[in-house]
Amino acid sequence: MNVIPLFPRSRLGVLLVATIALSACTVGPDYRAPEPSTPAAFNSLASDRASRPQATVTNPGWWKSFNDPQLNSLIDRAIAGNLSLQQAVLRIAGSRQQLNQARGAWFPSINGQASAQRQQLGLKGELESNGVYSQLDQVGGENDTDLSSALNGLTKPVGLYQGSFDASWELDLWGKVRRQVEAAGAQQQESLESRNDALVSLEAEVARTYLQLRGAQLISQTLQTQIEVAQQTLELTQSQQRNGLAPQMDVENARAQLHSLRAQLPQYESQIHQAMNGLAVLIGKPPGALDAELAVPKAMPDLPKAVSVGLPSTLARRRPDVRQAEARLHEATANIGVSVAQLFPDFSLTGQFGMRNTEASYLDNWSSHFYSYGASVSLPIFQGGRLVSGVKLARAEQASAALGYRQTVLTALQDVENALVSYRTDQQQVEGLDQTVDALQNAFDLANDSYGKGLSSFIDALTAQRQLAQAKQQAASARVQTSLDLVALYKALGGGWELYQNIQLPNYSVFGPAETGDTPPAG
Repeated sequence: MNVIPLFPRSRLGVLLVATIALSACTVGPDYRAPEPSTPAAFNSLASDRASRPQATVTNPGWWKSFNDPQLNSLIDRAIAGNLSLQQAVLRIAGSRQQLNQARGAWFPSINGQASAQRQQLGLKGELESNGVYSQLDQVGGENDTDLSSALNGLTKPVGLYQGSFDASWELDLWGKVRRQVEAAGAQQQESLESRNDALVSLEAEVARTYLQLRGAQLISQTLQTQIEVAQQTLELTQSQQRNGLAPQMDVENARAQLHSLRAQLPQYESQIHQAMNGLAVLIGKPPGALDAELAVPKAMPDLPKAVSVGLPSTLARRRPDVRQAEARLHEATANIGVSVAQLFPDFSLTGQFGMRNTEASYLDNWSSHFYSYGASVSLPIFQGGRLVSGVKLARAEQASAALGYRQTVLTALQDVENALVSYRTDQQQVEGLDQTVDALQNAFDLANDSYGKGLSSFIDALTAQRQLAQAKQQAASARVQTSLDLVALYKALGGGWELYQNIQLPNYSVFGPAETGDTPPAG
């Protein structure tokens, strides 16, 4: 079967189509990556030498600097099983299909059709209304009968069988489709950076919750030690009272100190269980799933000797939220071209080829073919200002996206500076509190020894004990807060997503994953 081409056979037609294709342009501004104005170094580095920050390349696996295998395992499992992160991965898959849809506009649209119909055309009524049968009666004879039979055969219902192909192609002369593809690509990048941002937040949240767990366990152990000391003090005071060396008031004060320390334990027990539940949910498990693994207290992870913070100029290229804001700016810039292209005429090429006959067996005969082809143009003449307003709206959205990008960069710099300050000052507080604990421990030992020998009053020993307990709790809390400050600093620096760019989704159903997904994805 020969196919009729949709384009003119003449050299002039081919030359016309080639000229139109070569003259195609892309309207609207071309996107240029912004160059944010950033300082040469972080302002807080000049005064942060005590906390050992360094303007070197940041570590993408920053949580490993805590040297805690259990923390590393929890973060790996969270990346593999966290449901919110996998929602972000699904959004990337959706944006990728939107990009494929936009690219599809580059190609011709071809549709196939097939139909079989039974038709009554109403020809007999037309013939009667025009007096054809009356004229046959005047002819008379056998010819009259033969003609009437032939006409009656033509006026009966007939079957119409048809198969055809339709093709249409809108020529992208002004780059509208190219700008739409560009905008869809920027949307895909935005979804990717949203996943990276969720990844950084997840890693920081797991580390923060884990450190809070170990911190609550540390403070709980400190309280238990102070409770044991208070219990010994109470027993000593009761012994002194029985021997007539101490009044009953001293016994009651010692008992009140013991109960006061015991009353502080429940809040830390609550923090411990809440942290374990939070970690379980972060890795995609029900609350309580990690109790057996995490209930045994462990020491707080040691802080790294050096912290790499990099340079402000690299922050904009590393933080996912800044990269996401840049993708939004790219999308808004491309949408200007889309809106401008709508002001210009649309050119389309269309064609149709098929076979049609009242007998299905005759469709393969070339004489049953039909075709049509041509070009069309649609020119916007009057739209009530809608198209012009669309261009102005797109430009306003681009300006807003540019300001949003600049604001995101400033916020990123502020986050890092604030985290550096908090990390430095809390380290200084830990050092001061450690010295305070050492001094109060010596004071309590002297006061308690003097009271046992009857050389000082019970109030001195009780006061020293109360001050020591408070200082130890403050020192433990400050040490936990310093670790949390370091996590906040790493999160502000935006690292941690580079190692996990090929996250695979488990086989999900309505009721959950078909597989456990405990194995972390390959970096």
